[in-house]
Amino acid sequence: MRIAFDALPLISEKITGIGWCEVGQTQALAALHPENSYTYSYFCKNGDTVKQERIKPFLTNGIKPQSADFSGYLYRAMSTFLPVPYSHFFGKNADITHFFNYIVPPCVHGRTVVTVHDMVYKAFPETVRGRTKFMLNTGLKKSMKRADLIVTDSEFSKREILKYFPKHEKKLRVVPCGVDLERFKPTDDAEHMARVRKSLEIDGDYFLYLGTIEPRKNLERLIRAYSLFSKKNGGDVPRLVLAGGKGWLYDSIFARVAELKLEKQVIFTKYVPSEDMNALMCGAVAFVFPSIYEGFGMPPLEAMACGVPVLSSGEASLPEVTGSCALKCNACSEESIADGLHMLASDAELRKQLSAQGLERAKQFTWEHSAEILYNVYKELM
Repeated sequence: MRIAFDALPLISEKITGIGWCEVGQTQALAALHPENSYTYSYFCKNGDTVKQERIKPFLTNGIKPQSADFSGYLYRAMSTFLPVPYSHFFGKNADITHFFNYIVPPCVHGRTVVTVHDMVYKAFPETVRGRTKFMLNTGLKKSMKRADLIVTDSEFSKREILKYFPKHEKKLRVVPCGVDLERFKPTDDAEHMARVRKSLEIDGDYFLYLGTIEPRKNLERLIRAYSLFSKKNGGDVPRLVLAGGKGWLYDSIFARVAELKLEKQVIFTKYVPSEDMNALMCGAVAFVFPSIYEGFGMPPLEAMACGVPVLSSGEASLPEVTGSCALKCNACSEESIADGLHMLASDAELRKQLSAQGLERAKQFTWEHSAEILYNVYKELM
């Protein structure tokens, strides 16, 4: 098979969960099935060396680049309203083209697969930025109609998609995400962990949240819960580190810390480079992820792979991912989150138990397993 992957999520300034999902699945697929040809396709104006440099680290396992000398932003804007053929830019060589970020453009040659990660723009529209809502409201219905098959990350997301788009039931396939067990694993490299702490200005013990700073991650409620937990324990508690790039509507999250006078206890870090994530996770007392909506939720699984105990909400797909190997809290209750923080801070035996269970749980979600399921989707199309 000649398989092309839309590389838009890989050439952004900061790779998000969607990008890492594409990296995990495509790299594993190319390694497991070298008999096929693979291409990363992306728009790149002639002379745009930045995008060329961003794609380079992923050109492994025989995957080749294919760029079109045109503005990707302009093409996406035009094709929202006009049937500008994608094949005009990328030709007719691919048997299958897979788009990992919701939207299938018009007139793609061969068969098409699209990944629809979740329905948060329908379920919690107030937590989604206006530009994203506009893109999905104007494009997703057409995109799902154009796709030959639709992939989603979890059984929860499948149910959510069918709630809003029941006519596409026969097209839907679940391909769970995975975790890179070479990248996320227990470490005792004290020197690296110390370097990362210093670069992020973290001192002492800490709880860690790692992800985008945005409303649906439930960070304001986490901050209020942390304040409750801190007051009950006289302030002598691990700090709360909120690590990750800024998403949108984050001003109120920062304001909540100031309002509660937690500036010395709550640490916002800069964007954490990929090579530092493992050390940052392994240094934490526990990983906290009280999100109200996730299509899959890779961060708690990555923490489990590091042997770090996890406090997770029981919402959306998160129970499907974490199973019984994480301490659960009610995402809508500050008291429940605060109780979870207290249990993890005070009970070393519980932390040890969750660490061991999490390590075993993570082994069930490898990218190789994910890639094999995806490969069967491609074979079904051919």
